[in-house]
Amino acid sequence: MSKGPNTRLSDLFGLAGWSKGELARMVNRQAAAMGHHQLATDTSRVRRWIDVGETPREPVPTVLAALFTERLGRVVTIEDLGFVRQRRTSARQDGAKDNPDSLPWAPERTAAVLTEFTGMDLMLNRRGLMGAGAALTAGSALTNAMHDWLHSDPLPATPAPRFGGDGFQADPAGYDRYEAAPIGSQEIEALERSVDVFRAWDASRGGGLQRKAVVGQLNEVGGMLAYHHPDHLHRRLWGVAANLAVLAGWMSHDVGLEPTAQKYFVIAAHAAREGGDRPRAGEALSRAARQMVHLGKPNEALDLMKLAQSGSGEETLPRTRAMLHTIEAWAQAAMGKGQAMRRTLGEAEDLFVSDTGDVPPPSWMQHFDEADLHGMQALAFRTLADHDPDAAPVAQLHAREALRLRGAGHQRSQIFDYISMASACFLADDPEQADRYARLALVSMNETSSHRTWDRLREMYRLTGQYAGYGRIEELRQEIKLALPNSPPRGSARGVRRT
Repeated sequence: MSKGPNTRLSDLFGLAGWSKGELARMVNRQAAAMGHHQLATDTSRVRRWIDVGETPREPVPTVLAALFTERLGRVVTIEDLGFVRQRRTSARQDGAKDNPDSLPWAPERTAAVLTEFTGMDLMLNRRGLMGAGAALTAGSALTNAMHDWLHSDPLPATPAPRFGGDGFQADPAGYDRYEAAPIGSQEIEALERSVDVFRAWDASRGGGLQRKAVVGQLNEVGGMLAYHHPDHLHRRLWGVAANLAVLAGWMSHDVGLEPTAQKYFVIAAHAAREGGDRPRAGEALSRAARQMVHLGKPNEALDLMKLAQSGSGEETLPRTRAMLHTIEAWAQAAMGKGQAMRRTLGEAEDLFVSDTGDVPPPSWMQHFDEADLHGMQALAFRTLADHDPDAAPVAQLHAREALRLRGAGHQRSQIFDYISMASACFLADDPEQADRYARLALVSMNETSSHRTWDRLREMYRLTGQYAGYGRIEELRQEIKLALPNSPPRGSARGVRRT
């Protein structure tokens, strides 16, 4: 089937630097290694894929995805190559011709995307490659694609397809896969406990040390979802998938793998909705919004927050809604909208105190407590202080309260509080207090693995410039330089202003 030049494949082909003959030979070798000895791709066929838009049959798309993933050092999916994933139902395929990404995904496809993406990610982890070079999808594009889907109820569950051999699930073209089996309630309980362990580790140590373990666990859950379980177990298993995908996304964001992180947040939203948990889907999208603010894209963050808040549903608890409001306020602060930010934070406070606790919060909300509320308020006011210096003292008040309330096991959040406090002190012309909290942050950073802390530290370093002649501040600047890695801050090459 021809539809004009495949620009996606053409762009990736150009980045890879292969000739058409080289690619054809590699496809044949990889396919043979997978047991498809009859495949005989040649240069003219590769030319038709690129120039004419011809879609090859499986296993070629899967083989190409694995080859480009390894070559470019980032996850490349079948959709990234401009191919529509083959399905058993041709009517669904016809409806997706013009949108290779085809968001939102059909219910039976989410597990396949989850398993393929995590498998590719694990391959990159194993080989020490970096997930760079891909582009983030704009927040408005995600919002437009997913709005109606998130506001509707999931379709009734249908038996999930068995993976392998039908083109729906990627074959092991260079990454690990095992044959999962149906599971029961005890196994799901063990998986739920493992999520709690991973979540606690992330809060304490950052995302760099356990990301591979989380991705591997999520990959296994994707295999389990290949089987049709009783409805109550299937919903819980989707819940585990959503929680693990959020963690994988947050850890990826924490170590600077931004397009990978965004993909996991989208996977999490799909998994949560398949499990009937719309508040969880909204919270997953709010993570993507926080990512956008961190990367200097507050407008796109607000687009995502509108979807997250409206799509969460009426069953969303007040504390969850309060958390969503704090992220919206941070985006508003980054845009210099002080009045809107203060109003949104006021609503967040009202919602937080209105939560009587008669309904226990879900596991994924148990880390958002009063300390987190103050921490987000400190971050919002500190961000606004770049536009309005009068916001700096308020940021100090909230940061001090967040530090007072922080419990054990939240070292990364504590570091952010220290940096918010130090930055606010610099902006309020109090270099002595700023020096004190900056040094506390530096001491604590040795215990975590989080690129986001480096990004915030770089921004604080910028604020020290006006005090470069002061003795202790000059020493602090040198210590910060030693603490930071040599890599440039994310977004610097694009001129993105960071907050």
